[in-house]
Amino acid sequence: MGWNRKVLRVNLTAGTCTPEPLNMAWANDYLGSRGLASKYLVEEIDPKVDPLSPDNKMIMSTGPLTGTMASTGGRYTVVTKGALTNAIACSNSGGFFGAEMKFAGWDMIIFEGKSPKPVYLYVENDKAELRDAAHLWGKTCWETEATIKKSHQDPLIRVSSIGAAGENQVLFACIVNDLHRAAGRSGVGAVMGSKNLKAVALRGTKGVSGIKDFPAFLAATNAAKKVLADNAVTGQGLPKYGTQVLMNVINEMGALPTRNHRDVQFEDAGKISAEAMHEKRPTDGKPHLVTNAACFGCTIACGRISKIDETHFSVKNSPKYWGASGGLEYEAAWALGAANGVGDLEALQYANLLCNEHGMDPISFGATVGAAMELYDLGIISEEQIGVDAKFGSAEALCKLVEMTAHGEGFGKELAVGSARMCAKYGRPELSMSVKSQEFPAYDSRGIQGMGLTYATSNRGACHLRSYTVASEVLGIPVKTDPLVTEGKADLVKAFQDATGVFDAAGICVFTSFAWTLADVQPQVQAACEGDWSMEKLNEVGERIWNMERQFNLAAGFTAADDDLPPRLKTEPAKTGPAKGLVNGIDKMKPEYYKVRGWDANGVPEKATLERLGL
Repeated sequence: MGWNRKVLRVNLTAGTCTPEPLNMAWANDYLGSRGLASKYLVEEIDPKVDPLSPDNKMIMSTGPLTGTMASTGGRYTVVTKGALTNAIACSNSGGFFGAEMKFAGWDMIIFEGKSPKPVYLYVENDKAELRDAAHLWGKTCWETEATIKKSHQDPLIRVSSIGAAGENQVLFACIVNDLHRAAGRSGVGAVMGSKNLKAVALRGTKGVSGIKDFPAFLAATNAAKKVLADNAVTGQGLPKYGTQVLMNVINEMGALPTRNHRDVQFEDAGKISAEAMHEKRPTDGKPHLVTNAACFGCTIACGRISKIDETHFSVKNSPKYWGASGGLEYEAAWALGAANGVGDLEALQYANLLCNEHGMDPISFGATVGAAMELYDLGIISEEQIGVDAKFGSAEALCKLVEMTAHGEGFGKELAVGSARMCAKYGRPELSMSVKSQEFPAYDSRGIQGMGLTYATSNRGACHLRSYTVASEVLGIPVKTDPLVTEGKADLVKAFQDATGVFDAAGICVFTSFAWTLADVQPQVQAACEGDWSMEKLNEVGERIWNMERQFNLAAGFTAADDDLPPRLKTEPAKTGPAKGLVNGIDKMKPEYYKVRGWDANGVPEKATLERLGL
């Protein structure tokens, strides 16, 4: 069946945990996870609600393939109205938490209201209760997970929690599970903190049952796993190098945003790359990377486990950071590194560890530091104001600023609001490299044109995981397109956006799309879920999810003017590399995209589009 058909509704104000049946009519239209949870959110909250008010809701949701033998079937999503963006937020995480929710018998947990005191939710199969979290408030995500497991005397409990960043409503706070996996973007951790919800602890022993056609499902998942194993990216590149395999590639393309997007190539990219993580250090003769790691059910294993240099200035007096822990992924390495001009791999790992420990999105944090460093470089803010000599390239400044932000001290409070609000405060809003107040990921859209349209139109603010045109424009997946031209990018972006909606809704990792198309996903969904799940229907589900999210944002007050890029990317040409002399052609691509989407010139879905999708 794919679904457990059960939702847990947690009213934090009243302190109640109530089971209810899953709306199967909605499941048939939105599949699960991102799609289904977003449908619940859209139906239950006012789009204009203050994200940090008790009237906002937060939903943790699985997909029908979560917890099954489908490769990468460990994903879960957190859906809410984003604290950073004021737009619909859906933040996706791997690890083992999502599968555990399914094993406990739940498809979804809806949190509403606000607890009068800190609490955590404990779920053991059918039993669910809110417990006092006074002893957990103020603890890090790492301490919280260890304390909960010890108090229940069960090391197999799976925990998602917030650290000080979420408690203090850092607007890019995230929710961390399994120590270093995170629902990372849009400030979902700040929403959780605003509800006085410290953690969710799950223990499920039911397993997953009710797959509609098990022999067909077994055949489909085995065939799909072979596709992943035989693919150069998912079978070789990602297991060995992780997403960091892209650092040198994107730099050579002239699309690595450097020093707050002033430059498109970083002279020290090689020092913070995947290859550098494999090299033996001169200090101790050991490589930075210890091993790769996999989330639940994953046959790719792109995760990094790293060990920091114990002699590095950031940790030489802090033994608690000496052990092997979650290592740098490409986006974090870029945001903490190239975005700030910092080429010190160990400093990047230290900042990454603190983001994991205290629950902060390293992309938004690092990019906000980059904006602060530019404000400092321009003389708009001083060393006295910041508390450190925050020049581009300073590893010391990066390490100090991550500590200040994590602990809510000094200038860290200024960084905590994100680059859009910070730059606006100092009279230079154009220096925030963001869309809908969410900071860009690691691709400069002057060198990869499709990513400019991707960022501008993303429903959750600037994001690479809503339409990864890098696959086509750089890696030639599923077809090679020219990254330096705007032609055809409207169709490409729409196709990626709709397909990604299906991958997310199914409960699988979007990284499988380096090898899989929807034609590989469809037999798995068809065999797992009751009903007809043809290619035509899946394509429609993806398009329906996108348009529903769009309608929410329009009702929240967003307009076509918000589907835009910072002036720098439209007026300051790339200085070096293959894209030298180019700006992003968003103004040409956007009208084409609206037309392809079946939207009017103002970006509003046409009546015929809504009727066709049943919206």
